[in-house]
Amino acid sequence: MQTQDWHHRIYQLIYSDSQDYGLTEQLIVNLVLFAMVLFIAGAAYMLTRLIIYRVVAKIVKATPNDWDDELLNSKIFIWISLLVPVAIIWQTALVVFDPDAFGAETVDTVIVGLGQILLIASQVSAIILTLFSAMSALNIVERIYNRYEVSRKLPLKSFVQVIKVILFIVGLIFIISSVMGKSPLYIFSGLGAATAILMLVFKDSILGLVAGVQLSANQMVAVGDWIEMPKFGADGEIAEVALTTVKVVNWDKTITTVPTYALISDSFKNWRGMSESGVRRIKRALYFDMQSVRVMNSAEIERMRKISLLKEYIDRKEAEVAEWNTERGVNHSDLVNARALTNVGTFRAYVAEYLKNHPKIAQDQTILVRHLSPVDNGLPIEIYAFSTDNSWVNYEAIQSDIFDHLMAITPEFGLRLFQRPSGLDMQKAFAE
Repeated sequence: MQTQDWHHRIYQLIYSDSQDYGLTEQLIVNLVLFAMVLFIAGAAYMLTRLIIYRVVAKIVKATPNDWDDELLNSKIFIWISLLVPVAIIWQTALVVFDPDAFGAETVDTVIVGLGQILLIASQVSAIILTLFSAMSALNIVERIYNRYEVSRKLPLKSFVQVIKVILFIVGLIFIISSVMGKSPLYIFSGLGAATAILMLVFKDSILGLVAGVQLSANQMVAVGDWIEMPKFGADGEIAEVALTTVKVVNWDKTITTVPTYALISDSFKNWRGMSESGVRRIKRALYFDMQSVRVMNSAEIERMRKISLLKEYIDRKEAEVAEWNTERGVNHSDLVNARALTNVGTFRAYVAEYLKNHPKIAQDQTILVRHLSPVDNGLPIEIYAFSTDNSWVNYEAIQSDIFDHLMAITPEFGLRLFQRPSGLDMQKAFAE
C-alpha cells in the first residue's frame, strides 16, 4: 500500500467522504500518522531493549569472567535501543509529512517544513545517540582495563578522554552538517583555516595528550604512587591521571589537582621506588655537646668491654692502638702523640653494631654511622640505614625506638646531647 493510500484512508475515517483537503485537515491526518509512527517506534524500543538485555544477560551469566558485568552496569544498551525508534522516525519523517499525499495542488510549505524539521531532529538524535553509545563503550573498556594491575602503571584515562574529545568534535561537525543541509566534507575542508583557533582552544588537551603519552611511555607516574610536588602543594597518593589534570589525595585528606603537563615540565619526587623496594631509609642525626667529647681512661674502657656489642670492637681496637703506639715508641699517656679510644668513637662503634643486630634494619642495605661537620648545635652523629618495613606508621615506630634507646644510653659513654640553654639551666650554672 502506498503512503498516499494511508493518508486517504485516515482522512476518510475522520472526515467521511469530504473532499476538502485544507491545511487543517492535512495537518490532522499527518499528526495521526505521526502518532502511529511514534507508537510503533516506542514498541520497537521496548522490544529491542528487552531482547538485547535478555541475550546479553544470558551470555554474561554463562561466562566465568566478572569483567563482562560492566556491560550490564552501563547505559550502552539504552542508547543502542533508542537508535531503533529514532531510525524509524528518520525513515518515515518525509513519508508522514508527504506534501504530495493529497495532490500537487494542495502542497503547503507548513507540511514541508514539519517534515524537514522532523527529519533533521531525527538525524541529530541519531548522531547524539551514536556518540553516547561510543562513549559508553569507551567507559566500559576503561573500567574493565582498570580491573587489571597493569592499569596502575599505564593509566588509560587520558587516552580515553582524547578519543572522547575527537568523537565529540566529529559528532558536532555531523550535527552542524545535518542542520545546514551540507555535506560533512564541506565543513571538514573549512577546518584547515581554523586550525590555529582550535589549537588555542584545545591547548590544555593537546599538552595533556603529549604529557600523558610521555608519562605512560616512561612509566613516570601511576595511580597509587606517592609523589611530592611542593610547587603545587601536592604530597600524597595519585588518585587519577586524566587528560589535563592529575588528582593527588594529600596525607591530610585534601585533594590537589596538578596539570598533567607540569609533571613533564617541572620536577617532582616519586616514592614508588621506596614502596616497591620494601625498605625505607632512616637518616637522622644526634647532636652532642662537643665539650663532652674526650679520650677514655682504662676504667672506662674496661666498662665498655662488658657491653656485649662492644667486646670484639674494644679488643680489636686496643690491639690496633697498642701496635701503632709501639711502632712509633709513643706512650699511651701522651694524649697528643699517641692514639687512644674516645668516647664518641666508641659510641659510633656501638651504634653500628646495634644497627647490624637490629631485627628491623635491612642488613643488605647501607648501614652507616658518621660524623657531620660541627655546627652551632654541636657535633652531629648521623645514622644512615634502612628499615625492613616501609609502612609509615611502622617505619616511624622503628625509627623512634632506635633513637629512644640511643638517647637513653648516651650518658653511659660520658657524652651529653646538645640542648639550647633555658632560663632554668642558666640559673643552675650560675648557682654552681
